[in-house]
Amino acid sequence: MLIQRVCEDGRLDEQTIREVVHEACATMEVDEKRVLFIIPDSTRSMPMPILFSALHDALKGRVAKMDYLIALGTHPAMNDTAIDTLLGITPADRRGRYADVDVYNHDWQNPDALTCIGTLHEDEIERISGGRLRESVEVMVNKRLFDYDLVCVVGPVFPHEVVGFSGGNKYFFPGVAGPDILHLFHWLGALMTNYAINGTKHTPVRAVVDRAAAMIDVEKRCFCLNVTGKKTRAVFFGTPEEAWDVAADLSARTHIVYKDRPFKSVLAMAPPMYDDIWVAGKCMYKLEPVVADGGELIIYAPHVSEVSVTHGEYIRQVGYHTRDYFTAQMEKFAHIPRSILAHSTHVRGMGTYENGVEKPRVRVTLATAIPEDEARAINLGYRDPESINPGDWAGREAEGLLLVEHAGEVLYHLKGN
Repeated sequence: MLIQRVCEDGRLDEQTIREVVHEACATMEVDEKRVLFIIPDSTRSMPMPILFSALHDALKGRVAKMDYLIALGTHPAMNDTAIDTLLGITPADRRGRYADVDVYNHDWQNPDALTCIGTLHEDEIERISGGRLRESVEVMVNKRLFDYDLVCVVGPVFPHEVVGFSGGNKYFFPGVAGPDILHLFHWLGALMTNYAINGTKHTPVRAVVDRAAAMIDVEKRCFCLNVTGKKTRAVFFGTPEEAWDVAADLSARTHIVYKDRPFKSVLAMAPPMYDDIWVAGKCMYKLEPVVADGGELIIYAPHVSEVSVTHGEYIRQVGYHTRDYFTAQMEKFAHIPRSILAHSTHVRGMGTYENGVEKPRVRVTLATAIPEDEARAINLGYRDPESINPGDWAGREAEGLLLVEHAGEVLYHLKGN
């Protein structure tokens, strides 16, 4: 049964969000059972403090245990201070009101934290991928899932460069998954390109994610939210598939902006929640379609000083390149995890690689705290962020300049594409 509250033209207030949470929890058959909530880290916009408090109020006294698992994917683990900020609590709350709640980080590289729930065989991968890949993969997932009677995803839905739209079963894969399947479907998304995937509801990557999630033999539920900035327009509750289905349809109306013409210069201002290029790259993912051929996309993030906390060593080895650069010489990069290659292609964007010459479609420039020599060593441009006044881009769309504040969650496309 789908439960929903939608206010497309405004915002749901805190009381309404709490009401829908209580209504949804009343449908869960969890008395004296164990419940695990899977939630995003701090790189996603959503009213997590409200949800955390409301879920606790709705289930305390009913369930035997309720805990949280942060769907980090390959993001760095969060410390206690960061978790408290994410949940809107204090250390005193952790010891007092929420002393019965445990919060865990997903540990994707720790074999002891994972369990194999099956295999996707090469014939199935070939069929789902449309012939782009033919290989088998073991499906590994965080083994904590199986310590609970019900697992409930809580997270927003946005256009996404790898899977089409985030949310739903994506919180299992890659959210709490092992490395092999994560690398496989990220590379599948890269082969299809950001252009083809981002903002497309039904994709081969989503099919892989849903197929893998079907192997998780635990009862599953899901809250999908529609959030723009600090405004929550909707909350949907049901199975991961049905809640995501309607949330993705709404996101297609609220998170995709269409422009009449491409822009020669786009200044994408990364929000503070993106603390390295691994996540601030979303500025490029969401804006690549409206950058003119030969134009420039500037990732403006003076607060960013790291390429990637987790994957920096790999990225420094390969740099940022177009898809065709890699597909023409895959043997050279066989030792590099394919999710790294996928990230590289998504940040660098479309282009060609012919006769040993790479020609990206657009220029990608970092205006961050990353030094110039480091930016250029990874095949990106550089601008001193202090030399940039965002106001110089404001109100100048007719001149081919576009300013996007809080870039990374809203997708920009050209009309007719």
